[in-house]
Amino acid sequence: MQNHLIQILLPLFDNEGQAFSGVEYEGVRSELTKQFGGLTAFTRGPAEGLWAEKGGTAHDDIVVFEVMTVELDVTWWASYRRVLEARFRQDSIIIRAQQTRLL
Repeated sequence: MQNHLIQILLPLFDNEGQAFSGVEYEGVRSELTKQFGGLTAFTRGPAEGLWAEKGGTAHDDIVVFEVMTVELDVTWWASYRRVLEARFRQDSIIIRAQQTRLL
């Protein structure tokens, strides 16, 4: 059976270096669990995102939330990405999807 694994990369800090409270992440957990029936959250040790920016290297400490779904509703995900960008005060939140097959 083909499924889609959707990963959401969320920052631990805003652009001014202030840590987000657990309320923001709990909202994401609740919304995704309600929408998809469950989720996996990688929150124990932050991952580090790196990218080239203005002649240097920028980074974010991030947590990753994952859901699996059979149908990939691109319109819903685009809308939800905008919600998360506003909530986490980010220019861009990465949400990516890949096809998977359960073994």
